[in-house]
Amino acid sequence: MLVSTGFEDPTADVVIAELNRRRVPVLRFDPGRDFPGLAALSARIGHDGWSGRLTVGERSADLAHVRALYHRRPSSYTPNGDDQAARFIAQENRRGLGGVLAALPGCLYLSHPLAIARAEYKPAQLASATRQGLRVPATLITSDPAEAKSFASEQVTIYKPLHAGAYQIEGEPAGIWAAPVAPEELNNAVSHCAHLFQALVPKTSDVRAIVVGERVFCARITAPPGVVDWRAEYRNLRYEPIPCPDEIRRALLLFLADFGLNFGAFDFALSTDETWWFLECNPNGQWAWLEDAAGLPLTAAVADLLENGESTSD
Repeated sequence: MLVSTGFEDPTADVVIAELNRRRVPVLRFDPGRDFPGLAALSARIGHDGWSGRLTVGERSADLAHVRALYHRRPSSYTPNGDDQAARFIAQENRRGLGGVLAALPGCLYLSHPLAIARAEYKPAQLASATRQGLRVPATLITSDPAEAKSFASEQVTIYKPLHAGAYQIEGEPAGIWAAPVAPEELNNAVSHCAHLFQALVPKTSDVRAIVVGERVFCARITAPPGVVDWRAEYRNLRYEPIPCPDEIRRALLLFLADFGLNFGAFDFALSTDETWWFLECNPNGQWAWLEDAAGLPLTAAVADLLENGESTSD
């Protein structure tokens, strides 16, 4: 079994520990950091697909017999320098090693890197969610300041980024959380890029739904009054496990099938009438902290899927 992730990844750590406890052989590596220095690849194509070996340090894996690849959060293939040759090498590594790892015969992907990349586009997520019958708040994606002002005048509106990428303020890492925005705050700066505006759901709490294969685990997250984005208040949250309504569960499994995913971390807002409003899905989202916070057996579920290709318990 292969685990592809960065040097520091507590979520991968707990899964690997559980797989080790089950005596499942695991080779952990970081393609962007380890290859080609610490890692070496030798792969040949044949009638049955790719075969050969991936060697990392003193350990190696037979590519033809890799049963599962846990694609967590590996480093990107970045050039080792600013010249043309360095950029060429980085692209060759991504398409060579990355391409082979994405085409292993008979391998279960949690999830496939190309499926994860496709599902990271919020417009595609919102379209799929509506097709599956999930309730989605009124949403506008625009670079037109007049359109943004008009939308924000129609209802209480929030802004949130289309991608949760790295961002710094005065050299320090910072998160861009969903936040209310008034019409008078919107000016010509909107024209600089695409912006996502959404109607604010009058909510009593939030739900993080973790889907692993066909198993769905839900935690209600209650933040202090007035908090729009619970991620900004990690120290002041309350958690409790809650059941997933059957119609929501069906929609989540259809959503994952739409993108070819085996995992999803979904965020919902629960309105005052207990309606589940779909906000977004992180196809490779964090979940380890919910294990203890909400008492959800998530590590076992992930290990079950990687080891057996399906759940072994409810």
